[in-house]
Amino acid sequence: MSKYEDVFKKFKLDVTDEEVYKASAAILEKSPANHTPDTLKILHSCIDLTSLNTDDSKEKIWKFTETVNDFDGSKSDIANVAAICVFPNFVATVKEALTAMDVKIAAVAAGFPTSQTFMEIKIAEVFMAVADGADEIDIVLNTGEFFEKNYEDLNCEIEEIKHACRNARLKVILETGLLKTAVNIKTAAILCMYSGADFIKTSTGKVYPGASPEAVYVICRAIKEYHGLHNKKIGIKVSGGVRTAEDAVKYYTIVKEVLGEEWLCPQYFRIGASSLINNILEQIG
Repeated sequence: MSKYEDVFKKFKLDVTDEEVYKASAAILEKSPANHTPDTLKILHSCIDLTSLNTDDSKEKIWKFTETVNDFDGSKSDIANVAAICVFPNFVATVKEALTAMDVKIAAVAAGFPTSQTFMEIKIAEVFMAVADGADEIDIVLNTGEFFEKNYEDLNCEIEEIKHACRNARLKVILETGLLKTAVNIKTAAILCMYSGADFIKTSTGKVYPGASPEAVYVICRAIKEYHGLHNKKIGIKVSGGVRTAEDAVKYYTIVKEVLGEEWLCPQYFRIGASSLINNILEQIG
């Protein structure tokens, strides 16, 4: 425990929920000024277009992938989405169907959306998804272990999953709607970054409340402090209830104000969504 206490001491963890609310609210006042066609085009390029439905099938995922293929090159001034995100058993289908250039394949894995299964299954699922062609893996933090402060076990689990990812990038979902407090969210983000996460993601959008401006602000602050200590950029993925361009611009504004414009690209900023894309394209016109 002392090892992790030493790590946490390097970060500002005495932040209160009230301070976070006021700070994020002040940033969001700048959001309307960022609601421009250029911003919407950037946001479109940062979308992880997602299909995580109980009735998904190979045929549905193939057609889903074809919508991305059809968009590719259709608008010279709007880049395609960043990634297609599916269950791990559909990675091979996306790999076969995908012809769009520079679009990544992402897979949820390791017992998504609860992280409640055997460690061996988590590792095997990640390994198989990567073998089938996944460029990115989205897993869920084991929040039961987190609440009991079993940080060593959590660290080992994420490190082993990261190893199973090989060259694929690892996104760790905090489930911020369950963690609730700013201290919990920031502590979890720090632990995940030290364990090898390439991205910190807000939510699954399946069980608990999704993304919130306050949670995204806290994660951005943790990423900024981590970058200051280690000169390493960690990405942020906002997911869970982001359905309109207005929602997306709010999160864009928070990332811009806390982390800076260099984070506003698909390499370090993602939005997980399914219906958002149509709203953005309608507003771009």
